[in-house]
Amino acid sequence: MNSIAQEAHFRQRVVKFAQRKGVTEASRRYHVSRQAIYNWIKRYDGTWKSLQEKSHRPHHHPKEHTQEEKEMILRRYPRYKDDMIMLWDSLRKSGYTRSYTSMLRVIKKWIKPEIEKRKTRKPKPYERAAYPGQKIQIDVKFVPSYCVSSEEKYYQYTAIDECTRFCFREMYNEHSTYSSKDFLMKLLKACPFPIREVQTDNGTEWTTALLVKDKRSKTLFEKALDDMDIIYHRIRIATPRHNGKVERQHRTDEKRFYKKMRMYSLEDGRAQLARYNKKSNNIPKVCLNFRTPNEVLNDYLAVM
Repeated sequence: MNSIAQEAHFRQRVVKFAQRKGVTEASRRYHVSRQAIYNWIKRYDGTWKSLQEKSHRPHHHPKEHTQEEKEMILRRYPRYKDDMIMLWDSLRKSGYTRSYTSMLRVIKKWIKPEIEKRKTRKPKPYERAAYPGQKIQIDVKFVPSYCVSSEEKYYQYTAIDECTRFCFREMYNEHSTYSSKDFLMKLLKACPFPIREVQTDNGTEWTTALLVKDKRSKTLFEKALDDMDIIYHRIRIATPRHNGKVERQHRTDEKRFYKKMRMYSLEDGRAQLARYNKKSNNIPKVCLNFRTPNEVLNDYLAVM
């Protein structure tokens, strides 16, 4: 509790005591003037927040800009808004006696809010997937070193369906466009539904769109998507939340799988990951109303 809140609670105790025993008795007990207690009683509405100390900052200053000076700046600001020195010089020639910094302070506080009001950006509502395969989020996770017996580095490729949360994973010893293409081929065989769109971040294992100027230059992963007529969507730069479903799945995999396993080779890791793949799609999820991905998937497959 900060000092302002402590003082307000103290005043509340004084007011309550004064209402029971009288203002004079409260003044003697708490060593507070009677006039102060009367002022607190007028402000008290039953809550301690009504007794908080108010700002002592004055509303006006004897040397503040006059209304005529503000109107003078407001008239000339649109003409010189890109050059404040020119504005100040023009005002000074017309009888303006304030300093340059005073003029800037007034412009920032009074003039700009009157001329231009910044509009808040309203994000577009996220369009949820309506059927399995409409959009698949794919990302790469570094396999934690504490569960690897050797010094080798491994990477988990993860794909999750936005509609059913059906998840597929595979492990590789490198993250490159070749591994990305190989994972895509395995994903197509593992998914029991056709894939319409794939979404990834802007990593070089997926695309080189941020590195090359030639838009026709594509990676093995992008060429494979084109050959199979699958829409490819890259999220905005530095916005991992747009790939939030697969990012959240990586945190879950860390807790449920990697903290409980020990791998000795790539083949061993792939074998354990394959068993976890089957198990994870039969675990209920809160976002699916405590149903499993396979149960939700079966509902759609029954009518497709």
